[in-house]
Amino acid sequence: QVYLVESGGGLVPPGGSLRLSCAASGSIFSINAMGWYRQAPGKQRELVAGIGNGGSTNYADSVKGRFTISRDNAKNTVYLQMNSLKPEDTAVYYCNVFGLLVTRTRFESWGQGTQVTVSS
Repeated sequence: QVYLVESGGGLVPPGGSLRLSCAASGSIFSINAMGWYRQAPGKQRELVAGIGNGGSTNYADSVKGRFTISRDNAKNTVYLQMNSLKPEDTAVYYCNVFGLLVTRTRFESWGQGTQVTVSS
């Protein structure tokens, strides 16, 4: 079983910054891809950013140049640095992790979600 604990959300004015963290624990053998998704009220969940185990990254066009995803493999943790935040970034942010359990079974896990609100 895999547990994801997210932190770092909150209320920030437009132009501000936040850093989200997501730590994975449990019966993990290895982690492949890690990513962040978000879901705003009345909208579908969308990919914000992803990072592979080799460090390759991809971003939604709406956040390119403002958000940076990174990971610490020793801590099984993924981060999302969000700068120049806009009101349209307001959403619940979820981390997502793919990997292998110690049983060599593939897993996919989701975090509980953390609210990010950008408002003056």
